[in-house]
Amino acid sequence: MDHSAHHTGSAHGHTAHADHDHGVHADHGHVPHRGASWGTAAKATLHCLTGCAIGEILGMVIGTALLWGNVETMILAIALAFVFGYSFTLFAVRRAGLDFKSAVKVALAADTVSIAVMELVDNGIIALTPGAMDAHLTDGLFWGALLGGFGVAFLITTPVNKWMIGRGKGHAVVHAYH
Repeated sequence: MDHSAHHTGSAHGHTAHADHDHGVHADHGHVPHRGASWGTAAKATLHCLTGCAIGEILGMVIGTALLWGNVETMILAIALAFVFGYSFTLFAVRRAGLDFKSAVKVALAADTVSIAVMELVDNGIIALTPGAMDAHLTDGLFWGALLGGFGVAFLITTPVNKWMIGRGKGHAVVHAYH
């Protein structure tokens, strides 16, 4: 069967193939390069950051209120950031009908790298900001370092997510269930 007639119109050229992930095309002999838009990457990063921020703020507030040391407080904050970060995706894919075990696998695949980069950057900024870990909940330094760390983490994690989504990894895994 001659497929050349199918590729003469503009509606079924390369741009139409860019929306599909079929692997190697028999007619072209190449793997299509699908890039993610910056908007898609920013949305995925913001989704991840929201869960991380809730968990991290909760951990910092609990650790600070209980007068825990810096290391214990940071461990709690990071652990809760992962829990809340994963839970946002987990609940979304469960709502889409996935069983629990499959939903956990999707959440881990979708969010692990994003959360890890975000937490590394954010907590690095907090740890390196003089006095931030020793500041009280009522101090502007505490909140400034925490929120500033989130901002920098968003800026650094968005290109990571763009790269991963463009290769069918990270948050691209979740898109099959939306």
